[in-house]
Amino acid sequence: MDRPGYLIKLAQAALHAEMTRALQAHDATIAQYAVLTALAEVPGQSNAELARRAFITPQSMNENLRELERRGWIARRPHPTHGRIQQIELTDRGRATQRECDIVVKAVEERMLAGLDADQRRGLTGGLQACINALNI
Repeated sequence: MDRPGYLIKLAQAALHAEMTRALQAHDATIAQYAVLTALAEVPGQSNAELARRAFITPQSMNENLRELERRGWIARRPHPTHGRIQQIELTDRGRATQRECDIVVKAVEERMLAGLDADQRRGLTGGLQACINALNI
């Protein structure tokens, strides 16, 4: 079948499976990697902000954050002006784990794109972004 939506789903499933395997070596899940990466990019996000970025519910994010905190990968700090909101930041250990995980995820992505030249890669990225924009995500 050559329908774009189906091919995107197949690629997503294959990428998910390979990322899962690669991250297991660092005792991390894709959701945990997503949180670590989001915090590396924008420190101090709240539970709700992280949940939106990781495409999971705030309740699921809270469970993820508890585990990341238990591992010493994140720390929670009170928000300076909103008493009920906690800001989440990476610890040194969390930053190191994120960098290690990023290396293996980039290797998986590179393997996925190995059959494409630079122009095809740009075309793929541009095409996917256009699809996302067309569906208003």
